[in-house]
Amino acid sequence: MVCTWTFPSVPSPISTAHAQDSEDGQNVEIIDAADIEDVMNEAPVTAIGDGSDAPSGIDLLSLFRRGGWFMAPIGLMSMLVVTLAVERTLSLRTSKVMPRALMEELSDLAASQDHFPPSTAWEVCHEHRSPAARVVMSMLMRTGQPLGEIERTGTETIQREADRYAAPVRWLTLAAAATPLMGLLGTVWGMIVAFHESSTLTADRSRSEQLSEGIYTALVTTLAGLVVAIPAAILAQYLENRITKLFHRIEELAFGIAPGLARFAGRSKLDNEGQLRPIEASPPPLSPSAPPKETQHANGVSATPPPVASPS
Repeated sequence: MVCTWTFPSVPSPISTAHAQDSEDGQNVEIIDAADIEDVMNEAPVTAIGDGSDAPSGIDLLSLFRRGGWFMAPIGLMSMLVVTLAVERTLSLRTSKVMPRALMEELSDLAASQDHFPPSTAWEVCHEHRSPAARVVMSMLMRTGQPLGEIERTGTETIQREADRYAAPVRWLTLAAAATPLMGLLGTVWGMIVAFHESSTLTADRSRSEQLSEGIYTALVTTLAGLVVAIPAAILAQYLENRITKLFHRIEELAFGIAPGLARFAGRSKLDNEGQLRPIEASPPPLSPSAPPKETQHANGVSATPPPVASPS
């Protein structure tokens, strides 16, 4: 009460303004302080676009389709590489080239060179047919001949078998060398087309846009060629090394058996059935220049037989 008596009431500015606005007939909305704080603390909303301008990913299937008809020979080469890789990998298994049973039995027979039985070795090779068995059988068929001839026969047979197994691998080497050239040819042709089309541009496209799209499409064939050539080169080198390793082991086995056949030189040989037969001594050939022998009759008169006609 004392304050009221002491300080007279002072009208508030807001109330005065409100009263004046009311007098003028205008409605003014009063903003609360809590609403202002909510607006200031609210996080800004980031506008999210539809993503139409974002770079899209690369679809390999559609990319290869844009490579054109140059992709056809590259696709054929890829099928050839896969087929040869699977076939040679299965054919060059150790169990098919040099079976374990064959190697063990022949090694046991060759342990004693003075008692090596060619007929038993023939039966073992006939039972386990393989490149290693064919090499040993070719040497057994030379039983009775000098050791040098037997070893030469074994070396020639090993070379023939190795060439027969290495022939399909050469196609992998060809694919590794030719496929990148096919891809390069497609790229050169695609760039020629791109530069040709850039000379006749429409009003809504620029030269850089046209060239970038054409080069982008042209490089697809080079990519495809390298994708095929790199595995082909690796597989070809791997298979060649495997062939060399396998036939080197066959050569060691064959030259371990050869000394056991040396004791039959000039004495025995194997027939077509694998049986050991003695070598028959053939009579010396009759020389046509030798003078005819005279025969002595009982009456002491010597007579000369008619000359023998030499074969024509």
